[in-house]
Amino acid sequence: MSKILHGGRLSSMREDVAKFTSSRKDDERLANVVIDINKAHVIMLTEQKIIHRKDGSKILEALSKLSSSKLDPAAEDVHMAVEEKVLAETGAEVGGNLHIAKSRNDQVATAIRMQLRKELIDMMLSVLEMQESLLETAAKHVGTVILEYTHLQAAQPVTFAHYLLSHVQALDRDLGRLKGAYERVDQCPLGAGALATTSFPINRKRTAELLGFHSVLENSLDAVGSRDFILETQSALTLLAVNLSRLAEDLIIWSSQEFGTVELPDEFTSTSSIMPQKKNPEVLEVIRAHASYALGDFVASTAVVKSLPSTYNLDFQEVTPKLWAVIDNLSQSLRIFAALIPNLKVSSDVETKAVAGFVGATELANMLVRKYNVAFRTSHKIVGALVKALVDLHQNLLDATPEMLEKVALQVAGVKLTIKKQDISECTNPRKLVETYKVQGGPSAVEVEKSIATAKKNMLDAKNNIAKLKNNLAVAEKKLNSTVGTFAVSDSIGNTKLKNSNMQVE
Repeated sequence: MSKILHGGRLSSMREDVAKFTSSRKDDERLANVVIDINKAHVIMLTEQKIIHRKDGSKILEALSKLSSSKLDPAAEDVHMAVEEKVLAETGAEVGGNLHIAKSRNDQVATAIRMQLRKELIDMMLSVLEMQESLLETAAKHVGTVILEYTHLQAAQPVTFAHYLLSHVQALDRDLGRLKGAYERVDQCPLGAGALATTSFPINRKRTAELLGFHSVLENSLDAVGSRDFILETQSALTLLAVNLSRLAEDLIIWSSQEFGTVELPDEFTSTSSIMPQKKNPEVLEVIRAHASYALGDFVASTAVVKSLPSTYNLDFQEVTPKLWAVIDNLSQSLRIFAALIPNLKVSSDVETKAVAGFVGATELANMLVRKYNVAFRTSHKIVGALVKALVDLHQNLLDATPEMLEKVALQVAGVKLTIKKQDISECTNPRKLVETYKVQGGPSAVEVEKSIATAKKNMLDAKNNIAKLKNNLAVAEKKLNSTVGTFAVSDSIGNTKLKNSNMQVE
């Protein structure tokens, strides 16, 4: 327990209990925003004539000298560490008023939201950086044909650009979820006090304004007792982690000898301690594992909050570190991906794999529908039987003849056909097949180029929106510090006495 809180209701706390309940280590991230919160609070207390202007100036001067490095690491938490420093600088008669009309309950909720705003902006910028990496790489692979898989079985040809764009689109949704979370994080709980506000005539809108919040989180019980903004953020980050994990999984599988679709750059791999030929995708495996942490921490945080009674409980203290952990992990993962993706080598040997996987079978069935008026379900059956016959003969679609197809059609469906050799050959070239997929969102070059252009425009809009959010915080911080500066100036010219409706001023 902080020394400030000794000698009142309770005697000193056992040292082991104090360490067990302390959040000091995890609070380090909040130190600077806690100092800013106190600055805004003191400005408001002074403007509302709740404390003397001279006292307010002294407290603000003490706060302005503070930084995270100057706070006592042994303090109970960062909030007490700041208050102890102010008291040491100004004395109890002055600094003792820093905590008027304020509780750690509303202060910590405000601090987490303030820091989280910055973290969310950085996270959104990291997502944009990865999208940019994906788009730049996609532009180089508009004509690079690869196979895609369902159930890990060869399915249909696409381009590598089309594949990368699927992740750009997924990241767009992640970006939208993070932006939505930001809007609900950007509400100020300060002034809610312990749970019922205060009898002092504070101005909650003023502190919200000084701290750059969009609005006040009005109901005082909800303000101190809710952590859904953390859960919502964790939820959005968990979905981002899942998307990154799936990309990592694809690249891990595709870089194996069995698939041979991509080769990872040497600087993102390692070799075996005993097998010299190995090129292991360990960095991608770590990213995949980090996604598990994100999911586990989200579940743990939700479990902590789900059964708590209303208002503040110290259980909340156990949730916040999990939020910072997932942010740190995902920030690293995004940076790794942004650097890795442009350096991937993509195999051009798609024909051999396409033939072995019978990937032209779908288009062969489509051809029977288009050219010979066969119902699709019937053509599906015919082509499936043809594939089975070729497999039994240890052959592939390149070995298929019109006579074989006609015979199978008659046997399995009672359909008489006269097929041309060209009808079959047109369905077996994966590069030509890709260009026929011209439906909106398909992998043909014309559609991929459209998608790249749209994605670039969306990314530019997102950058501009995030820049505005970042600028709003910078403007608020500048305004806060300039307001603190006016107190120092006015104090130096003797403007130190203001009437106070709650206190007598000499």
